[in-house]
Amino acid sequence: MPYSVIVVGAGSKIAQAIIDQLVALDDCQQIIAISRQQNFQHTKITSLHCQYDESSIESTCKGLDIHFPVANVFICQGILHQDALQPERKLESISAENMLKVFTANTVIPSLWLKNLTPHLKSTEPCKVALFSARIGSISDNQLGGWYSYRASKAALNMMVKTFSVELARRAKNVKLLAFHPGTTDTPLSEPFQRSVPEGKLFTPEFVATQLLSLLETLEMDGKACYMDWNHQSINW
Repeated sequence: MPYSVIVVGAGSKIAQAIIDQLVALDDCQQIIAISRQQNFQHTKITSLHCQYDESSIESTCKGLDIHFPVANVFICQGILHQDALQPERKLESISAENMLKVFTANTVIPSLWLKNLTPHLKSTEPCKVALFSARIGSISDNQLGGWYSYRASKAALNMMVKTFSVELARRAKNVKLLAFHPGTTDTPLSEPFQRSVPEGKLFTPEFVATQLLSLLETLEMDGKACYMDWNHQSINW
């Protein structure tokens, strides 16, 4: 059965790897790739540009031309560092300005995308939505401290995913939500921190895309949110 897929943050390396693999699937007939400026050249792909502020997100979602039931949504957008903004190693490094930037990118914007995309996802057909979280967002797993804003913003995203799932279990029973930890991937996001990654634990975007797509195939449509990693293992919230 033909289906559509929506990829938000399509300019990221993992998102591009996901799109490359989706293009090769016969039943995947439409890929809506949303980014700030990335263009894709393929008959299956519609490239849309959005600046990721609230009004632009709402306008983009209202204008979507979706040809088939949406089987998957990937919300890949987020930041760890940017210019002078770096993960805080001690509490003295916390600043309101940087915290707001990180929370906006990692919690607020993904939540706005899910809010505005939901009307397009309601269907009799199953739809699985992956939002890019991180293991560092697990409150129970926090043994090292530090990275205050990033850690807290991902924990907040996880709470949003859990809370969305409670409501969608009543209003859109065909939607399944996944908070996904991709592991440390060879992308610009992780580049400044790759020297501390153990051998064999720095993944390619292509590997992560393969793992995520295969994970989505296994998820049960039970109306409950999942928090899982690249290795298909559950993470404690």
